[in-house]
Amino acid sequence: MSNTDEAVATASPRNYLQQGLQAAITSCYAVDIPLEQVHLETPGNPDHGDFATNIAMKLAKEIKQAPRGIAEAIVGALDTEPDWISGVDIAGPGFINFRLGPRWLTDILLEIEAADQRFGASDFGRGKHIQVEFVSANPTGPLSVGHGRQAVIGDTISRLLEWTGHKVTREYYFNNAGTQMEALGESVYARYMELLGQEYPFPENGYQGDYIGELAQKILDEHGDTRAGSHERGDLDFFKNAAEALMFGMIRRTLDRLGISFDVYYNESSLYESGRIQEVIDTLRERGYAYEKDGATWFKATSFGIDQDRVIVRSKSKTGMPTYRLPDIAYHQHKFERGFDHILDIFGADHHQTYQDVRAGIEALGCDMSKLTTVIHQFVTLMRDGNVVRMSKRAANFVTLEELLDEAGADVTRFFILTRSHNSHLNFDLDLAKEESDKNPVYYVQYAHARTANLLKRAQEQGYDRIPAQEVDLSLLDTPEEAVLIKTIGALPEVIKGAALAYEPHRMTGYLRDIASALHTFYFNHKVVRDDQPLALTQSRLALINATRIVLRNGLSVIGASAPDKM
Repeated sequence: MSNTDEAVATASPRNYLQQGLQAAITSCYAVDIPLEQVHLETPGNPDHGDFATNIAMKLAKEIKQAPRGIAEAIVGALDTEPDWISGVDIAGPGFINFRLGPRWLTDILLEIEAADQRFGASDFGRGKHIQVEFVSANPTGPLSVGHGRQAVIGDTISRLLEWTGHKVTREYYFNNAGTQMEALGESVYARYMELLGQEYPFPENGYQGDYIGELAQKILDEHGDTRAGSHERGDLDFFKNAAEALMFGMIRRTLDRLGISFDVYYNESSLYESGRIQEVIDTLRERGYAYEKDGATWFKATSFGIDQDRVIVRSKSKTGMPTYRLPDIAYHQHKFERGFDHILDIFGADHHQTYQDVRAGIEALGCDMSKLTTVIHQFVTLMRDGNVVRMSKRAANFVTLEELLDEAGADVTRFFILTRSHNSHLNFDLDLAKEESDKNPVYYVQYAHARTANLLKRAQEQGYDRIPAQEVDLSLLDTPEEAVLIKTIGALPEVIKGAALAYEPHRMTGYLRDIASALHTFYFNHKVVRDDQPLALTQSRLALINATRIVLRNGLSVIGASAPDKM
């Protein structure tokens, strides 16, 4: 590992230590260990240092020595600069703990100010193209709060991937074929005839909710009574197509409010028009994974670990139509054909069973399954006054995302959704969402950003114009509170990379709260601007505040939330 200032300045503390440990291990034991296997963790207890590794224990079996002896040898062979790493010690059976030196802390601030809006970004994923499919709600009703969770998770993962250099294609697949669309058209037609004062039976499997009446009213406003009697003319496709277009317009407007857009809107009906559905059936038959039984076409899912085979085309005595699995399999086959380096599907918990069937179908077609990852998120429960908010009149049986946005706003909605892992059920507290106090995590973080902006503005008003960090004596930032804040804001690149690789966007909100906490602790213990302190110290603290502002702004941008200068 090079010890020149130039070489060190191009690496993060984590990379610097990983490279040093790798070189020390090779020197001591002639073991060629990949850099990514040299794991470094941030200890939960600050007394244990800034980084820790258990690499000695991982090597013990291969080297056939006691972990502590291995750790001692590695530490003895480490070549680090005291200004960069101020302390190394061995704990317990062989943990190696590291403490950052003062030079790292000052250089972090210089790097943040120099990178500004790009601080936190990396080129880790450069050259890799990832397709991310999310939301993919059928245009038969408004988006639910559950769709909202999926939308925020999918969009934030996409942002994380872009921040790490990946090329991302956001894709929305919508099911506009099949019986549910027929039911939508008939439901809207029934309400249309009702508005005209004419009777038409509401379909047994029709869609309830005020939005159906709203769609009918829009058709009436545009076409008057010219569409009356369409059922007698066999022309209900007009209502199906009109309702689909109007409904999808509503969906897109709701997503716009969350700041979410898609690169591709993939239409299920195109799979039928292009012949892909029949091609999949033919290929499965050729490979011995499809067969006929009771007039239906079955997929031999048991060959891929599924508990029983699945119908993919219903018998003609029923509808003769494909089940939902078949177009989903054909759609995914087309994803693989489009040449993405990786494919990421984000589904709700209600897809837990169906996605396994689809994966089996894709595997049966010979696709490389290592290129496909599926993220399943759990359900959302809205709470008010400690009680569950169950449904809305507009959608009849669920609360719409639009209603949540009306009440909580986009920033709160996005942040609250990301406060929990996608693997966990989310209780969305509407009362807390509206509270302007430190209890509200969104307010807490955004207020921290507003505080940094206000401090810089007040300093300028008092005659303290901030000068570039490279002209400031940053070594004056030597208090424990300043060190904690610097280390916390300097971690943004690693946090973004870790969250992107794990597809865990909730890491970002926890990290942002850590920054806000460190900032507030610093602020309550130290004055940034005061007449009786040296000007050099004031300038160093202004540099720290500006760097914190940059990181809070960038971090909020990653999760799609705003960074207000005033609260």
